[in-house]
Amino acid sequence: MKTSAAALLIASAAPALADCPIKVGVLHSLSGTMAISETTLKDTMEMLIDQQNAAGGVLGCELEAVVVDPASDWPLFAEKARELLTIHEVDVIFGNWTSVSRKSVLPVIEELNGLLFYPVQYEGEESSKNVFYTGASPNQQAIPATDYFLEELEVEKFALLGTDYVYPRTTNNILESYLKQKGIPEEDIFVNYTPFGHSDWSKIVADVVALGADGKKVGVISTINGDANVGFYKELAAAGISADDIPVVAFSVGEEELSGLDTTNLVGHLAAWNYFQSADTEANSEWIAAWKDRMGEDRVTNDPMEAHYIGFNMWVNAAEAAGTTDVDAVRTAMYGQEFPNLTGGTAVMLPNHHLAKPVLIGEIQEDGQFDIISQTTEVPGDAWTDFLPESAVLTSDWKDLGCGMYNTQTSTCVQIKSNY
Repeated sequence: MKTSAAALLIASAAPALADCPIKVGVLHSLSGTMAISETTLKDTMEMLIDQQNAAGGVLGCELEAVVVDPASDWPLFAEKARELLTIHEVDVIFGNWTSVSRKSVLPVIEELNGLLFYPVQYEGEESSKNVFYTGASPNQQAIPATDYFLEELEVEKFALLGTDYVYPRTTNNILESYLKQKGIPEEDIFVNYTPFGHSDWSKIVADVVALGADGKKVGVISTINGDANVGFYKELAAAGISADDIPVVAFSVGEEELSGLDTTNLVGHLAAWNYFQSADTEANSEWIAAWKDRMGEDRVTNDPMEAHYIGFNMWVNAAEAAGTTDVDAVRTAMYGQEFPNLTGGTAVMLPNHHLAKPVLIGEIQEDGQFDIISQTTEVPGDAWTDFLPESAVLTSDWKDLGCGMYNTQTSTCVQIKSNY
């Protein structure tokens, strides 16, 4: 009799909960130019889901991973997101890498009121009601890395090299404005974009070398994405360029990308992330051990994996707090969620759907790992940069203002849907 009453009480406490199992969409490229980076994130999500199921699932239900392959095809991301939400009826989606793929998905998840956790550093200038951005915004990666070049390495000329799509173009637009505000003249900033999968880097590397012909110190800020990085670093090595000559700081190169390269000639070049495998904490040691036990000793961890680790655990805790996987209820429960990050300290979800996370700069070692040479306390992610005039007046606050694009000068919500 008591068991029956308890069962009825549990059933009535969570009327909005979907039938078991709870479905988790995994939207990462398993083929094409971005597979080098994204396949690992699919593997990460499957591990996190298995771990959660071993711990009892969520709300008494098992989790089921629904994996699709958008194949590095940006319009296909939108189709696969619609498939996840309408055919598979997933409760949440973890996915995307490139910003062009995320922007392809945005109209779909906003139309269908889906929920996306996006785990990769990006250009900011966006805040969707239906996305939690667990990777870095520019003030948590690009700006601190540029400051490191200016202040620690005394770089005087900058080569901004990127893949030709929205993330590098917007990030470099922000960095050009920032550098000029810091007194770097326009003629000392070289900007170049190449297609996805670009392989012939000889002329571009020669142009970068020529930038320093007057003796001024040159630094490269790289927003090159995907397998194009392989050719870029090989060309640097072939040209005999060391980190002492022309340092490179990358925003899209982590341990996974380096695992496929001969890093002998890359020692000393840098990357800026919020996590490195080399972080010396107990939580990170446990995470690495679990990953290698599952995937093999040669598999490495990286920053977007940690972002999924944080985002997934926050989603689990928010669903448990809300008593349902309903998107609106989970969104409300997400604000203020805290979860220990793997580098020490605590990640916090802000009302602008971004995390407060530490900024780390790492130096490439011969073994393909990073020596952490700089680490900050938690930096709150900023959806709208302070370094573009049109963005400096904007703020995002979904918790109290119900707006991701709020003009602080006019005290008005510019728009709700992210069709910018």
